[in-house]
Amino acid sequence: MFLCYMMQFLDKVIINYAAVMGIKDDLHLVGNDLSNLATFVFVALLIFEVPNIYALQMVPAAKWLGLNVTLWGIATASGAAAHNYQTLLVSRIFLGIFEATIGPSLLLISSQWYTKSEQAPRFSFWYLGLGLGQIVGGLVSFGFQHVPKDASLAGWRVMFVVLGCVTVAIGLATFFSLPDTPMKARWLSDAEKVALLRHVSVNQTGIENHKFRFGEIVEAVCDPQIWLLTVSVILLSVSSGVVVTYSSTLIRNLGYDAPHAALMNTPSGAVSIFFTLLVGYGIRTRSHRWVWVVACLLTGTIGGGLMSFLPTSNKSGVLAGIYLVNGVTATLPIFYQWTASNTSGGTKRAFAAAVVSGSFSIGNIIGPQTFQARDAPDYRPAKIAVMATQAACIVTTGALFLYYVWENKRRGGAAAELSEGEYLEKETWLAMTDKENKRFRYVY
Repeated sequence: MFLCYMMQFLDKVIINYAAVMGIKDDLHLVGNDLSNLATFVFVALLIFEVPNIYALQMVPAAKWLGLNVTLWGIATASGAAAHNYQTLLVSRIFLGIFEATIGPSLLLISSQWYTKSEQAPRFSFWYLGLGLGQIVGGLVSFGFQHVPKDASLAGWRVMFVVLGCVTVAIGLATFFSLPDTPMKARWLSDAEKVALLRHVSVNQTGIENHKFRFGEIVEAVCDPQIWLLTVSVILLSVSSGVVVTYSSTLIRNLGYDAPHAALMNTPSGAVSIFFTLLVGYGIRTRSHRWVWVVACLLTGTIGGGLMSFLPTSNKSGVLAGIYLVNGVTATLPIFYQWTASNTSGGTKRAFAAAVVSGSFSIGNIIGPQTFQARDAPDYRPAKIAVMATQAACIVTTGALFLYYVWENKRRGGAAAELSEGEYLEKETWLAMTDKENKRFRYVY
């Protein structure tokens, strides 16, 4: 799962690195073409979240994930054959179509194995693929920029082929080795499977349910927490859309050449890894997820301010801002974990996972569009958008926290731990939603 998440980041951000490797000249990209290429990946991703809701209910999640990883690897490698804007756009759209399943699939698969209190650090493990992807991406870009100018394939084309082939290999490994549920894990004995079921029964969210219930979709649409989760993820993802697509360009505008701009981008990954681990283990030991979210968003807001208002002559300050913005990446697995922990019912959880993952796409659609060619080279409106959206996300996170506190008090406070006998009761494993199950309690 870690490798899948790393490659979904690398295969999307590859345009960021190719932008300083000559792709604009080779494919005659002009104006806002680069922003549009980044945007339409997420447009396709957002549209195909809808059929993913049904697929994740009817098809084994791990098999569906492995198939889609393999196919998006092929789409990435195919980008090397592009000869103009239109042909590259086609390959990027197919990349978005097949990447649509990554967030919901990883969320649903990993939530089957752990209790609510354990999920935050475990989600962080596979989410670390994003941070390592930022580091590896910078190094990969630096390396492929040394492909000779007279080579039969340009450096950025070779990069597309290599990363695409690596993704295909990881997709095939996922398809054949990742179990769809703990009950299908070959390395667990029957006794261990029973112990695991007893362990996660406290979640009261079930393991797997292939019955599609339309009523759960209606409940999810009317659920305030789904709306607050969605708006929050859209807001925090705007900065992701900016940094993922344009961080190398922003660094290059500080006066660095293309190879060094790629290298100077690698500390962003270290910042992402640091905050992701800190938050994951902070929640495991201290809980209070909302506090950690707000802390990361404040860091991102400060970074956005440094980017927005410091002159480019202050290289160190602007670089610090670009790096600090990556602190907000640690908040996304918390919102994913909230989605997995605080929604129950097979159809509702699949729908919620797709909606929250889709809202990440919406933010990434908006982000690159704040970069307009007329604003070059400072792109100040885009930088201010980063700062403003992080500040707004603090407000929506606070509202989500207050909703969870109110809902738990209305239900009678904290839920009691399940006893040995209650573990066997059918209510523990029925496909009841969090609204239907009055014993269900929200974590925050």
